[in-house]
Amino acid sequence: MKRYKKVLASILAVTLVMGSASCGSGKEGQPDEGSSALSTEAASSTGGSSEEFDIFSNDVTKKTNEINTLVDNYFYFDEDPEKREESYYDGIMRGLDDPYSVYYTPEEFARLNEDDSGEYVGIGATVSKNIDNNTIYVVKPLRGSPAEAAGLLPGDVFIQIDDIEVTTAMELDEVVNYIRGSSGTTAHLKMYREGEPDYLEIDVPRQKIQNITVDYEVLDGNIGYIEVDQFIENTPDQFEEAINTLTDKGVKGLVIDMRNNPGGLVTSVNRMTDYIIRDDAVAEGGTVPGRLIVVKDKNDKVLNDYLCSDGHSVDIPMVVLVNGNSASAAEIFTADMKEYGIATIVGTTTFGKGIVQSVLPLSDGSAIKITIAKYFTPAENDIHKLGIEPDIEVDVSKEQKKMINIPHDEDPQLQKAIEVLTK
Repeated sequence: MKRYKKVLASILAVTLVMGSASCGSGKEGQPDEGSSALSTEAASSTGGSSEEFDIFSNDVTKKTNEINTLVDNYFYFDEDPEKREESYYDGIMRGLDDPYSVYYTPEEFARLNEDDSGEYVGIGATVSKNIDNNTIYVVKPLRGSPAEAAGLLPGDVFIQIDDIEVTTAMELDEVVNYIRGSSGTTAHLKMYREGEPDYLEIDVPRQKIQNITVDYEVLDGNIGYIEVDQFIENTPDQFEEAINTLTDKGVKGLVIDMRNNPGGLVTSVNRMTDYIIRDDAVAEGGTVPGRLIVVKDKNDKVLNDYLCSDGHSVDIPMVVLVNGNSASAAEIFTADMKEYGIATIVGTTTFGKGIVQSVLPLSDGSAIKITIAKYFTPAENDIHKLGIEPDIEVDVSKEQKKMINIPHDEDPQLQKAIEVLTK
């Protein structure tokens, strides 16, 4: 039945092409990156169905019935009617040719809600889709996760998950769903690792993952260091705790590490930047005091204009570390810190995901996630497919990119950040 689903999805994808987009990164257990809490009403204002193609036309109905008749008469294997039905909805979203617009079954939607709460069942790894060759790879295993214990490394490419072959035609969310599963089961992974003569066979137990998204410490020289892995519901509370603890200890500067952060909830990153930025501040090149981001639909209509409102600010020298895997909400954070002149940006150019998705529930418990808008920085700059260039460009070595954690004293980007703050 899986074969039938793929074939039908491919057919619908050919007939429903309406646009294109780049691919992005995601979190195993947290695929909803860059999503917004926009309402269904706001999302629906971005446009209706295509005038050039009507999915409910007689020609489409006739062809669909023709395909169904052929399948019913000739398909050799037993079919799963539920999967066959789900494939229609999946195919509609695939036909948009947008890797961020997907259909969630009721079970997948329930797991998605688990993810945002900070807890899910999986192997514990950040995964992403390479926009050059469409492979799905490990960005970084989470600290203390089954993925880390099993020996997965950054850059490992998924070839097979259990009995499912991972192809370049698969979307990131689909592969994430295969990686995850029930607690107590084991994911048998076949992985490609650069430099290895053969594929690696790795068994990783699935278990409940507690998403500790923020880690912090005091470095030598009395510099505070905060690492943010992603943006989910619990991230702002952890971030504020880190800021308050480190400033209470009297650190003379902060390094905020957004490297390999695939993004997450817009509401979470806005709360974090609001905590740092003065409500009455104006970004360089901007005009609106306290603006964090502005979200516009395809007709240039403003859907949301997020402004500072908490009355809190942080006045301490900062550096933000970024790289090519810093995406979506991580880029919102970076743009705010850069345009308000709050932090020096060190590292390499960020991913370049400047579009917003909204998750819209359906009546039967399923849902769709659909791209509904583009966001712009406080100075109304468009970063989509461009990324944010650092103030100081520093890269790590090829060998270090394969490491889960680079020792602080061997990390050239971190050492440059410390140098900036020390001077």
